[in-house]
Amino acid sequence: MIDQSIREYLLPEQFNAAVRAGAAIMKIYKSSDDYDITLKSDHTPITIADRMAHLAIKESLGKTRIPILSEEGREMLYDERRNWELFWLVDPLDGTVEFIKGNNEFTVNIALMENNICISSVIYVPYHNKMYIAERGYGAWVMEDVTPTEDALYSYAEIHDNMRRLPLSEREHDVFRVAVSRSHQTPETHSHIDTLRTEHPDLEIIEQGSSYKFCLIAEGYVDYYIRTTTTSEWDTAAGELILHEAGGVTYAYPTGEQLCYNKSELDNPWFVARR
Repeated sequence: MIDQSIREYLLPEQFNAAVRAGAAIMKIYKSSDDYDITLKSDHTPITIADRMAHLAIKESLGKTRIPILSEEGREMLYDERRNWELFWLVDPLDGTVEFIKGNNEFTVNIALMENNICISSVIYVPYHNKMYIAERGYGAWVMEDVTPTEDALYSYAEIHDNMRRLPLSEREHDVFRVAVSRSHQTPETHSHIDTLRTEHPDLEIIEQGSSYKFCLIAEGYVDYYIRTTTTSEWDTAAGELILHEAGGVTYAYPTGEQLCYNKSELDNPWFVARR
């Protein structure tokens, strides 16, 4: 287990890498009419913003000498990574489809994994200038007014002095709010929601892209998130820890098993995240 002094060194590196990646994304989001969209081997889109965010993170985290497993990095064979004790698990631009559509529902996800368990995570929402932070066993927080900056240099003290603990509030809304992916719904998604509606006739659906859904549950704004399409480990690791440290849970659906990381295949099972 890494000690607190190392955590105090690594968290600012993690935080600043996300902010710098967010700056790269927002520069393209605000000024470019051509996102240079291509399809990867799994038929999902990738843009110049994904690539630039990946490069910003790679440059920022490279000095830590901790290996990086990134959605936009080179393919890592299982034999190469299976014995990693410590690594960064990264999605430089989560919500690429929403980015392409021109809405603001995209995030930067950076999880620090120790023995395949997330011990520290950040999710940056650059459009909204919000950073969500979690440290296993210590809690989850949100920091606002974090402007995308190419040369971000936040210190550990500056981060901790300006963040608020999650959840921000207990459930204040009268309805049961269920988050679903804006772009990746299936008949199974709708069937599960119909089942939930028998218990919660007041159910309200919140369509939202990216890992931001985990953050909305952690804040207390949303109660439940169901996902019945394929996701990858870098889509969930950071958000799962943030939700866990805010008092929520994430589990495979319908088995109820825990999500596992650094598997031979990086796909997740269907899952539920909830308060």
